[in-house]
Amino acid sequence: MAGTETDRSTQKIAPMQLGPITVPVPVMLSPMAGVTNWPFRLLCREYGPDGLYVGEMVTARALVARNPKAFRLCRFAPQEKVRSLQLYGVDPQIMEQATRMVVDAGWVDHIDMNFGCPVPKVTRHGGGSALPWKTDLFTELVHRVVAVCSPAGIPVTAKIRVGIDHQHETFLEAAHIAQEEGCAAVTLHARTTAEYYGGHADWDRIAQLVQSVDIPVFGNGDIWTAEDALDMFAQTGCAGVAIGRGCQGRPWLFADIAAALVGSPERQEPTLGQVGAIMARHARLLVEFYDGDERMAVHDMRKHVAWYLKGFAVGGQVRRDFMACENLEDLDRCIADLDQDMPYPRAVAGKPRGRVRYAKKVRLPYGWLDSRTTTHQERETLFGNDPMDASY
Repeated sequence: MAGTETDRSTQKIAPMQLGPITVPVPVMLSPMAGVTNWPFRLLCREYGPDGLYVGEMVTARALVARNPKAFRLCRFAPQEKVRSLQLYGVDPQIMEQATRMVVDAGWVDHIDMNFGCPVPKVTRHGGGSALPWKTDLFTELVHRVVAVCSPAGIPVTAKIRVGIDHQHETFLEAAHIAQEEGCAAVTLHARTTAEYYGGHADWDRIAQLVQSVDIPVFGNGDIWTAEDALDMFAQTGCAGVAIGRGCQGRPWLFADIAAALVGSPERQEPTLGQVGAIMARHARLLVEFYDGDERMAVHDMRKHVAWYLKGFAVGGQVRRDFMACENLEDLDRCIADLDQDMPYPRAVAGKPRGRVRYAKKVRLPYGWLDSRTTTHQERETLFGNDPMDASY
């Protein structure tokens, strides 16, 4: 999907308006479960442009059940100008209740709805990227959430995929429904559910969607470098770009994108020592996130450590030592033992990060593809067995 210098030089990237919210630089930190809590969001926004940094998915049923873990995910750092929260659910009534909770409590400025998750435990219950296939259910969910948010001046956006597979594409229809029901923008991850996170995102689908709807479109998929972000703008005409796996272990990717958008060639290439300092700060922010629980924070850091160290020649034992950490003292000792002057591994800068899983069988409810609308029995089954229940 590489672009050309000519393509990049002709683009004009404008601020985005989401209801009453102006996003000066239309770059989004895409919500990622287990990743984009406020400590990671804060790191990204400190490096990046004045964009949109969205929190990780919160399940509506857990909020309605007043689950403490769900409430933790609804926290925002004082520095966050726009408090963006992603909600997930399959039951319109539960989604409406959860939305009303966060709106009435004054917790959010923007709500994103998750219709893009391809994880089997979600799709096998009709959620995430499986849900837009049922147009009645999709329409009702969007309608109810927008109806709660509109009087409060809170814009609603929707994250979608191309479809379940290429024989069951839904993105154009879903985006039109979202537009008609009052969504301020849509984000398209340019893969199907079946493609999961493998292969290459089809940016042509983003361009197709841009031409099809009047609301802004965020393009998502395979942005590993600042140049990829420029290429997506140039090749698709999208109004904004959403950064997902590309920033895992690299919050400074947003600094690269900010520089690229103003024509600067400056790029962040931190030494291993500098990366270690970022890891130490990230861990301390997580301690605060977990209300002082160092063990939980350091255990949460384990996945981040793997991403931070990607490409650095540190050896298996060093990685194992990090995975054995139980508190900040352990983590600090591992960081101090790193080669502080080891240069940034340029060779992996443009390579895929995070989950790189290829095409797999999509798990769906029995008979899901037989009709574009839900039956009474399907709804009873779905709403009585929410895949992401209140227990987390």
